[in-house]
Amino acid sequence: MAHDIPDPAGHHGTSEMVRTATSESRLARYVLIGLALCFMGLFVLMPLAAVFTEAMRNGPGEFLTVLSDPETFSAIRLTLLVAVIAVPLNVVFGVAAAWAIAKFEFKGKAFLTTLIDLPFSVSPVISGLVFILLFGSHSLLGPWLQGNGIQILFAVPGIVLATVFVTFPFVARELIPLMQEQGTSDEEAALSLGASGWQTFWYVTLPNIKWGLLYGVLLCNARAMGEFGAVSVVSGHIRGLTNTMPLQVEILYNEYNFVAAFAVATLLALLALVTLVLKSLLEMKFSEQIAASRRH
Repeated sequence: MAHDIPDPAGHHGTSEMVRTATSESRLARYVLIGLALCFMGLFVLMPLAAVFTEAMRNGPGEFLTVLSDPETFSAIRLTLLVAVIAVPLNVVFGVAAAWAIAKFEFKGKAFLTTLIDLPFSVSPVISGLVFILLFGSHSLLGPWLQGNGIQILFAVPGIVLATVFVTFPFVARELIPLMQEQGTSDEEAALSLGASGWQTFWYVTLPNIKWGLLYGVLLCNARAMGEFGAVSVVSGHIRGLTNTMPLQVEILYNEYNFVAAFAVATLLALLALVTLVLKSLLEMKFSEQIAASRRH
């Protein structure tokens, strides 16, 4: 809300007022809000509405039939399996990396921070090609893996590795600024009272970062289930075996099976919306606790 302040020249008895530096006129506020709503409606709400409309074009019966198709069901199951494996791994890495960067000083700290940001700057397709170079049949490890019956590419392990790589910054990047802002005073106090390192982390650090950690987990999970580029390179697109939900959408769409493609896309959109709803509910219900943890 805009606030007016008296004329700095001291003319308190007049009606002349000076607008604060951060205020806007009512017309300007309405115009900005209207532009934001138009942008959201055009680029977010309308595409979502189109996806749901196309998915239900032939009725809910066919929608459910598509989702119960063996290949589609396998893609759904694989997507959830990859998320269940990748997200906990990223939680462990993210917490450990944030703890090291925020609480300690050591050589190579800036380099480690840069490495954490690497998946943000590298194309997911390039990330997938890196795993092809590492574990492909013509790589240094390829013959040894084949000789020992270990299959990474075009199988679940390769999909998990690619997903972990593209999603591992989310938890760490959510926690690092939060833990840096909190400082080390609480941990130092706990250690001075005789607490062990594990006790300090479990009873002091973790409660202070739990909301940031939860946000990171939600974002990481959403990206893990929706990843396409890196997974597409390492999966091999084997129907019923290595296709995740995004890959299944592409296959169905390329086969001109539009209703089925939009049905699977609708399920992905619903998973993303559930993530946003959970985040919003947590913010509304625990807003005071979240603000307190960030001020701590």
